Amino acid sequence: MSFSLGRALREAGAALKRAGEIEIFARHRPTVNFNGAKPFKTNDTFVAPTAVVIGDVTNWDKSSVWYKAVVRADSNHSITIGFSSCVGEGSVVKTLSSTAKLETGLPPDTYVGHYVTIGSGCVLKSCRVDDLVVIGDKCTILEGTIVDSHVMLEPGTVVMPYQHIPSGQKWGGNPAKFIANLTENEKEALQGKAEAVHSAALDHILEFLPHGFTYVQLEELEKQVLDTKSKKSKA
Repeated sequence: MSFSLGRALREAGAALKRAGEIEIFARHRPTVNFNGAKPFKTNDTFVAPTAVVIGDVTNWDKSSVWYKAVVRADSNHSITIGFSSCVGEGSVVKTLSSTAKLETGLPPDTYVGHYVTIGSGCVLKSCRVDDLVVIGDKCTILEGTIVDSHVMLEPGTVVMPYQHIPSGQKWGGNPAKFIANLTENEKEALQGKAEAVHSAALDHILEFLPHGFTYVQLEELEKQVLDTKSKKSKA
């Protein structure tokens, strides 16, 4: 009896959704505090409703964490996602365990610089990625790795622990090997790729604004801008 009733309710809910275009929301939380550490993000940071950002994570302006991605700083080490950088669908950004140490003596944090595009299905762990880098789909960047600025990693690249990728180069393979130096056109395209992802993220931000209180903050900011312009015009 209970099984039939539950099935009937589910079917009724599905029918109402189709008929009235009602959105069904899960209780999933995109941002989660952990051991007193609260993820930081700005009003123009997009965290997809099916993504999760946990613990000591800093998301700079215009950054984005896409659907089913996980950014997990739950081991007393921090994670930074830079300005206009993105974490693609299904990617995982994490750190080593709380007791682990890097051979370099540096803290095992994960740092992603500005204008970095991380593709879908990637894994980054306790590594440093500098500005203006494109990481192809399904890449793996392991602990202690340093990726300099203006770098492209081809899809499926595996960067081994403590490997160093110099600036201005394209690498690929498993393990990662040098392929070619980037041309000036390729270097110039790196920032544009990151900005294009942010442009797409803006559309998603607007879709999710009505739920919660972020839209109230946005309206307040718009009001402040209008008030400032009004005062300047009267001066």
